[in-house]
Amino acid sequence: MSESSELVLTERRGNILVITINRPKVRNAIDAKTAEAMQAAMDLLENEKELFVGVLAGAGGNFCSGMDLKAATTQGMASQLQLSRGDFGILRRPPHKPLIAAVEGYAVAGGFETCLACDMIVAARDAKFGLPEVRHNLLATYGLVRLPTRMPYHLAMELVLTGRFKEAPYFERFGVVNHLAEPGRALEEALKLAESLLQNGPLALVASKEIMFQSFDGQATEDRLKELPIVQKVFGSEDESEGLAAFAEKRKPVWKGR
Repeated sequence: MSESSELVLTERRGNILVITINRPKVRNAIDAKTAEAMQAAMDLLENEKELFVGVLAGAGGNFCSGMDLKAATTQGMASQLQLSRGDFGILRRPPHKPLIAAVEGYAVAGGFETCLACDMIVAARDAKFGLPEVRHNLLATYGLVRLPTRMPYHLAMELVLTGRFKEAPYFERFGVVNHLAEPGRALEEALKLAESLLQNGPLALVASKEIMFQSFDGQATEDRLKELPIVQKVFGSEDESEGLAAFAEKRKPVWKGR
């Protein structure tokens, strides 16, 4: 595989770029270096004229388990670099070209947010999605904005406030997941979907995606949300540090509400 880092692999398949998060020992959790490598892969898809569609997957049977909380515990939350594409190198500004998530195993926390930053999702039937950030007194900021635009409000609220996981058929029922695949075949099915897009004009694909992204995504709303005092109280709070420490020490957190 050429043009790859060890953390995020890229492979050209004709006009399709397959991007693979490659940290299987930690369920493809994202630390600062991996986020930087992810952004480089998104830039490659964006800038190469011969590439028309991207497919994003994870190595080792999982898509992505979100932020590497152990790295965040030792390095601090600021270890996620201030990248132009935002957290994980994708969440604020995905590439202009169509991007399909191919999900096996877990796509939770920032992993689910990464799926929501993609344009379509193909998932194995036993894949699990969720936004468990509240368990660690963290915020799934991009998920909080995007998920209610993809499924009914009350169901999105339940997922966010309970932090529970649901399997792919639940999300397919409400249109969050486009297509279900048999376990182990999500990438194969996502590539078939990508191939079907190649029958269409690449310039029209980009323009159509961008118009829908700008009108539907809520990106500007997310940027404003980060400035709210209630959000700022969470970042850097004692409870945030406690949530990370409890995760690293494998114990229940003791919340103080500050």
